[in-house]
Amino acid sequence: MNIAIIFAGGSGVRMGAGIPKQFLEINGKPILVHTLQLFQNHDMIDKIYLSVLEKYIPYVDELVKDFRLSKVCGIVAGGETGQDSIYNALKKAEEENDGDSIVLIHDGVRPFITYEVIRDNIESVKEHGNGITCTSCYETILLSKDGQTVGDVPYRKETYAAQAPQSFYLKDIISAHDQIRQTPTRYDNMVDSCTIIRTLGQTAYMVPGNRGNIKVTTPEDVYMYRALLMYKENEQAFGLGLTSQLESKIGKYSR
Repeated sequence: MNIAIIFAGGSGVRMGAGIPKQFLEINGKPILVHTLQLFQNHDMIDKIYLSVLEKYIPYVDELVKDFRLSKVCGIVAGGETGQDSIYNALKKAEEENDGDSIVLIHDGVRPFITYEVIRDNIESVKEHGNGITCTSCYETILLSKDGQTVGDVPYRKETYAAQAPQSFYLKDIISAHDQIRQTPTRYDNMVDSCTIIRTLGQTAYMVPGNRGNIKVTTPEDVYMYRALLMYKENEQAFGLGLTSQLESKIGKYSR
């Protein structure tokens, strides 16, 4: 069983739009729906569980029906932190599925993950026990403890950006959460699942991600996502849209 765990419990403060960013409409549907459809339409995904702000559960339930997201099996209320929200969805999945099921934990506002990255995450779990989507950094990464002066400067070729999905066997990631939740600091500085398992000393295995897998957090990200959708719709990612446009223009002027 391959299960997508989608967490979308953010309040959208950084977006400044007045509504949570996952519900902003782009091309006639909320960002969250764009994300869900990627997993709904993937032939290797069997079920989807959602974690959202409690007051939005009825609205999300309507979205699931309106957009025929038949793989959605459960919608639970988010928690105090992002990791609490993920844990709530994982526990819901645990009630209804075997512990050896593979779960892909994905952010509801990353609506451009590719088919191949989802597939490769599943294969990485089967081979290594987990899979962490990441991309190599093109810019130099600086470390600073005070936010004013530069500390260490890691070699750029050794730096990567962790993204989503991050994937595990269901029983393993729940066990990792349970261990972290029993510590005095709980989820402090636990920014993602990769941080959790590395804090516990476990090896995390990298899965190459796609460059368009942006997290829609700011207004600038919305513009970028719109551009990516247009890019995809024109099939320019494969050179087909651009080629057809050029051929059309050439034909027009050669008559």
